[in-house]
Amino acid sequence: MKQEIQVSIHPLAQFAAQLQWSDVPAPVQDRAVDLWVDWFGSVLAGCKARPVASIARFALSQGPASGPSEVIAQGASSSPMMAALANAAASHFAEQDDVHNGSVFHPAAVVFPPALAVAQAIGASGAELMAACVAGYEVGIRVGEFLGRSHYKVFHTTATAGTLAAAAAVGRLLQLTPAQMQHAFGSAGTQSAGLWEFLRTAADSKQLHTAHAAAAGLMAAYLARDGFTGAQDIFTGAQGMAAGMSSDANPARLTDGLPNGGVGRWATAETSFKWHASCRHTHPAADALQQVMREHGLKPADIAQVTCHVHQGAIDVLGPVVSPTTVHQSKFSMGTVLALAAHFGHAGLTEFDAQFLAPDTVALREKVRMELDAEVDAAYPQRWIGKVTVQTTDGRRLHGRVDEPKGDPGNTLSREEITAKALRLAAYGGAVGTAQATSAVASLWQVAQWPRVGDLLAAGA
Repeated sequence: MKQEIQVSIHPLAQFAAQLQWSDVPAPVQDRAVDLWVDWFGSVLAGCKARPVASIARFALSQGPASGPSEVIAQGASSSPMMAALANAAASHFAEQDDVHNGSVFHPAAVVFPPALAVAQAIGASGAELMAACVAGYEVGIRVGEFLGRSHYKVFHTTATAGTLAAAAAVGRLLQLTPAQMQHAFGSAGTQSAGLWEFLRTAADSKQLHTAHAAAAGLMAAYLARDGFTGAQDIFTGAQGMAAGMSSDANPARLTDGLPNGGVGRWATAETSFKWHASCRHTHPAADALQQVMREHGLKPADIAQVTCHVHQGAIDVLGPVVSPTTVHQSKFSMGTVLALAAHFGHAGLTEFDAQFLAPDTVALREKVRMELDAEVDAAYPQRWIGKVTVQTTDGRRLHGRVDEPKGDPGNTLSREEITAKALRLAAYGGAVGTAQATSAVASLWQVAQWPRVGDLLAAGA
């Protein structure tokens, strides 16, 4: 019989294991539901994409062929793990899912899929599902902040912190004790993975990142419930996450303002929506360019050069993409994003598909460059400032600045805009009809009142 080593329970594990929906303040509850509906649109947009289809086929081939958990818009169901795998892959494809600035982390893609799959399997209520998802957001965001900027230079934080976020959400649904949650964190953290190298060759890895994180976190939680033990200091141990994956880890960020009795810092409410269908690092500059064009009545042909004044993280992630060869790779090209935003007023999914290699897009793309800016870099990642300098063909030098890109908490989307975005993404994906998508979205707004979580598309079928 294995003797249990007595260790103190990390406050983050304690919090995740004990969080109730009633503990969450009403404005944070509302934001969580906003994020839930926003996520659904991204799943429908990405569910039929080629890389997602590959992962879905793999998941369904591993079985079971039918099960309690919905593989969204695939006309299939399976085990919680396989459904989470497929749905998480779909969640991140369109580059329209949410992002938390300070952690540079996309919570929805790795929290909602495993939580939904498990909630459907165990018959959880909508309030139980949403409490679990808030736990996942709070944990994942704090782990991302803890790992720091050095981590993000090499590792895709959504993939790494995402395993912990998924474990927290599923663990809450499974009613893990604080000690079991800590074991789940240990098992999740040891599976953390996801490298940026795929961007250089336009590989499909980003969908694998979210799929793996969701499934690995789910497995970690189920194993913990069964008595499986994980590392007890996975964050700061001598051979833990900080030691292996960061040079500037800050353990204080794990518990920064951790809510107690509902009072504290709710990181869920800090999460931003994505307006443009591209890497979030491009959004501030795109909004700043649009500001200059509106204020000075510029057309794309009036632009001779655009200098984007950016933080180092933008250079690290976007810099390797010089001449994008695929639609997905083009979403990590600062020049492509700004060119589409300049020509169409919005770098959306249809714009990318139809225009990312159009001669006008390429011509303007080649006029865009990035330059490290001390102010922008110092503010990042807590604030993502957009600054551009535009040289016009008639010799003017114009400056644009956006302190809160569209979608940030201080410049957020209304529920009407979120609904419209979700339906627009559903139409883009083409997997479900307009009536079914509209009915499903209307139902999703009421998730906290559901007595039991069923198939999300059933209401509109």
